[in-house]
Amino acid sequence: MATHSPPPKEGSTTPWHTLSATDALTSHGVDPRRGLTEDEAAERLARHGPNRVRAQPGRSALQRFLSQMKEPLVLVLIGAGVVTAGLGEWVDSSVIFGVVMVNAIIGYLQEGKAEEALAALARAVATDVTVLRGGRRRRMDAVHLVPGDVVWLSAGDKVPADLRLISGKQMRTVEAALTGEAAPADKHCEPLPADTQLADRRNMAYAGTTVVAGQGHGLVIGTADATETGRISGLIASAPEIATPLTRKMGEFAGLLLWVILGLAALTFGIGVWRGEAMVDMLMAAVALAVGAIPEGLPAAMSITLAIGVGRMAKRRAIIRHLPAVEALGSTTVICSDKTGTLTENAMTVTELWAGGESFTVSGQGYKPEGELHLKPETTTGAPPDAVSPSATARRAFLARPPCSAVASSAPTLDVQACAALRETLMAGALCNDAALHHDNRQWQITGDPTEAALLVVARKSGLDDATLHTVFPREDELPFDSARQTMATLHRVEGLPLAYVKGAIEKLLPACHSMLAADGNEIELDSTAIEAAAAQMARGGLRVLALARRQLQDESGLNEAAIATDLVFLGLAGMIDPPRARAIGAVRTCHAAGIRVKMITGDHAATARAIAAQIGIVKNGGDAQVLTGRDLARLDDAALEAAAFNVDIFARVEPEQKLRLVRALQAQGEVVAMTGDGVNDAPALKQADIGIAMGLGGTDVAKEAAAMVLTDDNFATIEAAVEEGRGIYDNLVKFITWTLPTNFGEGLVILAAVVAGVTLPITPLQILWINMTTAVLLGLPLAFEPAEHGIMRRPPRPPRAPVLDAVLIERIVLVGILMLAGSFGMFLLAGERGQSMPEARTIAMNVFVAIEIVYLFNCRSLRLPITAVAAFSNPWVWAGAGLQLTLQMGITYWAPFNSAFGTAPIDAHAWIEIATIALVAMGIIELEKRWRA
Repeated sequence: MATHSPPPKEGSTTPWHTLSATDALTSHGVDPRRGLTEDEAAERLARHGPNRVRAQPGRSALQRFLSQMKEPLVLVLIGAGVVTAGLGEWVDSSVIFGVVMVNAIIGYLQEGKAEEALAALARAVATDVTVLRGGRRRRMDAVHLVPGDVVWLSAGDKVPADLRLISGKQMRTVEAALTGEAAPADKHCEPLPADTQLADRRNMAYAGTTVVAGQGHGLVIGTADATETGRISGLIASAPEIATPLTRKMGEFAGLLLWVILGLAALTFGIGVWRGEAMVDMLMAAVALAVGAIPEGLPAAMSITLAIGVGRMAKRRAIIRHLPAVEALGSTTVICSDKTGTLTENAMTVTELWAGGESFTVSGQGYKPEGELHLKPETTTGAPPDAVSPSATARRAFLARPPCSAVASSAPTLDVQACAALRETLMAGALCNDAALHHDNRQWQITGDPTEAALLVVARKSGLDDATLHTVFPREDELPFDSARQTMATLHRVEGLPLAYVKGAIEKLLPACHSMLAADGNEIELDSTAIEAAAAQMARGGLRVLALARRQLQDESGLNEAAIATDLVFLGLAGMIDPPRARAIGAVRTCHAAGIRVKMITGDHAATARAIAAQIGIVKNGGDAQVLTGRDLARLDDAALEAAAFNVDIFARVEPEQKLRLVRALQAQGEVVAMTGDGVNDAPALKQADIGIAMGLGGTDVAKEAAAMVLTDDNFATIEAAVEEGRGIYDNLVKFITWTLPTNFGEGLVILAAVVAGVTLPITPLQILWINMTTAVLLGLPLAFEPAEHGIMRRPPRPPRAPVLDAVLIERIVLVGILMLAGSFGMFLLAGERGQSMPEARTIAMNVFVAIEIVYLFNCRSLRLPITAVAAFSNPWVWAGAGLQLTLQMGITYWAPFNSAFGTAPIDAHAWIEIATIALVAMGIIELEKRWRA
């Protein structure tokens, strides 16, 4: 006698799939014939709450705005503004606070990070449902469901809560969004072992999945946050916000720069006071040094540069939801990809057929009925066994057809009309079928079971239209698919005689066959060995195999199980798979060339995952590739999991928490992880990853809201283009930083040199702000438009722990800063010796800084190659920016209102010649330094 686990109390953590239906009902005190009473339901609703996944509140607009001012360098600027205001320098203070506000507003507007993932989860389970209350069935909003309710389901219904099935008839559900498995799951009501994985719990129906066939009813065992969907909601909420490589490095850089600036400011103040200078003057000098050394334009320039990258990526079908994700792509070292709908079409497709002793391949992908059938060259018909009996009168038209191999040898594309066994196999698949195929919104869509839809598509590829077939051979009776029988049968009238077509699992259908159809249409002796070998070969390739047969009935008693239990004529096999996307193969190859590893993490079966991974090129050794299943991962501790995550490239039958663990294990080893996916089950890992990438067309709302990037064409190949853009954008950000820091360094050195020398400051804080803000916009931003350098996708990813600036670039920054110090401070002292006024001397010093910045901009168009190696006009924005900056310098030099506001004065032509000469000399020295390091 079978034994079952004792019934748990309501709310117990005992796995419901281990219980019998009776025990599950007993645990909730429910009579399956009457359901809950309204009073009982109301009491449970008050206790458990509505059936709606709770969304976590996001930050308010004020919180998001204030968070922009937490950066260390921004806090130093705020402090500088407070000091200048306290000293009565209202103009300087106003400008400083204006810069802070501009940066905060830009950051606030660009962030745009709406946390709607949990709200999308709540929408995913909202539906009407048929429920048994007080012995009567009634329709109501699923939000009012409670544990203990008995719910009725039929084809087309969305499952409203987690259910332990009580009864069912040929019930099948599509659970791809939750488990990652494309094929529908057959449901039954028998208890299962405790260690059964989520995707294999066939006695359960989960919230948010869809019934595609049959009917049944089940006991609600979980609502709202207690469902599997709600549990994923908790995983999403618990996943922390991951800083991208750029934000991490810039945070480290800002912290280092903060201490350097504060140290220099304190040193400046201390030296001045020690020399006997007035404390107020030295405080202003320290403020000037701090303002000069802080790259005020850097936060805004970074945001705008990333925003420009967003526009570029949108043109390449990648929508960026969070700005730092643009750069994170360029840092990616590992891409963890879901299989279904990401690397594959998410459309079951027949790719192989076997009929009449011969194998055929089918081209084309997805539900688009375009493709061709070809005979496999290695297959031959051979000498058929002796004929057993002629086929029915209605099939005489096929008997005279030659074997398929004879036809295929004279034509590149198979003539299905000339291959009787193949044609009848395709007819059986199209007629014994409840799916529908239709064209809508410029794409082919299906209604019903994806497996059945695949049979319709291959029939149309062969020239057989299912609508015409149903008209010519109308259905008179049917036996729906039964999970115990594992077959489906339909009855058709052919020239007055009843003919049954049957499809199902080969292990169930083959024993019922007594003969098979030969290629020429004759019935011959059944060759079970050849059929099983063909099926095994398909299965090794990761294909799901369906067998098809027929039987001519001798009476008019209709269709019943006894009629298809024996004396069937075997027709053929159909092998189908959710095929890889055509462009995914090249994209994976490019990722490998760029030093990026690609790993498949899927909820599908191990054999299917291995087959797809081999076809796409994720692994090279195909059948020998190691695959770890969710059950394997559950046995690993954290250390073993980290090793497995690094060494293994295929993970199958993986559950949502395990995807999350794998991403974290890779991150623990210093990898920069991009995670792609489209289902609810992918959402926690998408949020945890350094960059989550969701599918825009076939992806769930939950996945899109958890991701940082959405692909509008659902194509893995688009990631390749996005990575290239990301690398180019990061290069341009480094170019900007390398270009802007020498100015800040040079300004700080000028202030420090003036204090040490005991002379008046060569440039004022207000003039420093003018230089920093105008040049950052007009000179720095054009670097964001630099095209990617040649060979960018043939170099390895940046090491995750590598600094933003390497030793070579730091040395160059110091060199340019010293050149700016020498040129600016030297010209300031020279102007004083000539008897020029202080405003004139400061104007000359300020223009020396800007002139060197202009020429250095052209040096920075390539940080490694000489200036002559870059096409002069490949980026016209640098020329436009340089022209506008010169125009502004003319304005601040010669326009009286600017003279009054900024303390400048007009200078003569001789001064401009000296300024230009100093700039050109600096440009030459930088190019010589590049050549020396080459």
